[in-house]
Amino acid sequence: MAANGPKVTVIGAGSLFFGRQAIWQMVHSPHLNGGTLALVDTDLARLDKLERLANKVVGHEGVPLRIEASTDRRAVLPGSDFVVLSFAKDTVRYRGLDTVISEKYGIRMCSGDTIGPGGVFRAMRELPHILDCARDVEELCPDAWVINYINPSAVNGMALKRFAPQIKSFGLCDSLHMPHVKRLYAERAGVVGPGEKLTAEQDARFDLRIAGVNHFTWVLKAEYDGQDMMDAIGEAIGRRAATETDGGDKGAKAVHNDAIGYQLYQMFEKVPACVAHTKEYVRFWQGHGVTEEAIPELSLWETEARYARHREMWEQIDRFLSGETPIGDYMKTFGPDHATDIIENMVGGLGKPFYINTRNDGAVSNMADDAYLELLCDVDMNGPRPRPVGEMPRGLRAMQEIVLDTHELTAEAVAKGDRALLRRALLVDPLTNSIGDTEALIEDLLDAERDIIPQHWYGGEGSLRAAG
Repeated sequence: MAANGPKVTVIGAGSLFFGRQAIWQMVHSPHLNGGTLALVDTDLARLDKLERLANKVVGHEGVPLRIEASTDRRAVLPGSDFVVLSFAKDTVRYRGLDTVISEKYGIRMCSGDTIGPGGVFRAMRELPHILDCARDVEELCPDAWVINYINPSAVNGMALKRFAPQIKSFGLCDSLHMPHVKRLYAERAGVVGPGEKLTAEQDARFDLRIAGVNHFTWVLKAEYDGQDMMDAIGEAIGRRAATETDGGDKGAKAVHNDAIGYQLYQMFEKVPACVAHTKEYVRFWQGHGVTEEAIPELSLWETEARYARHREMWEQIDRFLSGETPIGDYMKTFGPDHATDIIENMVGGLGKPFYINTRNDGAVSNMADDAYLELLCDVDMNGPRPRPVGEMPRGLRAMQEIVLDTHELTAEAVAKGDRALLRRALLVDPLTNSIGDTEALIEDLLDAERDIIPQHWYGGEGSLRAAG
């Protein structure tokens, strides 16, 4: 690493859910702003906007951060200390196709990017490119840390560990960004009031342990001065459920989350930590029951609303570039991003814990060491070290293991181009209903996404192993 700061290369800089905050943090942090931010995107127009935006912010703030930009990642990878993967080609369109086609076969997805057919087919679209990036990193910057920010995070993280073991990697999801997630549960437990910050003393007294497969994580322990706060947290969610709206402009991922979270707490006596996704990992709100339920079936991912949201974000960037919004407001508008927050912590040796997707290595004592889980970790330039969690409760552990097997099969199927393994992954998946439907669903999705799925899945010359 250069003495003046690290080189952070972002592949998929046009991903606005990450790119804007990455610029903020690289400029804001004295541990990072003497280094280099390299932006990579295959869309030249979007890349140009992000490059101009970054240079404007750097110029206004007067920091020595160097900005590089290229449509060719190989041109900027040399010298990188961190490589953040955050790309997803036309993801709104394809997640819409995944959702609509899956609904024909009785599978309802509110997000469709990590479990169910949506998770499997997103991996088919993105994972081959992730492994290509890993090969370039091995060649051009072999000491760099690769941080995967692309869903399905667990599938892609497993694949990097298994099929690119020569590189250093871990996965991230911003749903458990520290310290915000701990403050949230402290508020629900009554440790702090609404909107209040958690003091250092309160933080030390509040023992919160969350663990599980990414997007299927659970609060396994919540104690304040040794007193169990799980019931207080669960009942706080129940009170919110009583006045819950339909999700508003946050869409299908937000609908009935408090009611669903409270019901899961009542059933399993543990609180789900990422309800917006967890509700899609279980079969309870798929609409297949014969008894009328208080909570309706899942709402479906909304393609047009997400397109509108993306347009609004690009319009916001355009206003900064045109001067309609003063560039001086940029640092007041955004805040830290999970990935660059962790990079700052690693470079600066700040000693902060973060939730990271990595090997279990004994943290959850009754799950395999190589289980790829989201765990609270101490992290420095040597990588993440999970903190002990204890046991995953029976029942929750069974569901975790099914999800892990689905993800492992998906990673292997995509890496090997194996139709038999692809079919098996979907048959193990908790949302699948029948063998016949699974066969038909695979064919429908392959047909609908022929323009982006690697061609070896379609037989003929260059095809890989077909299903028997």
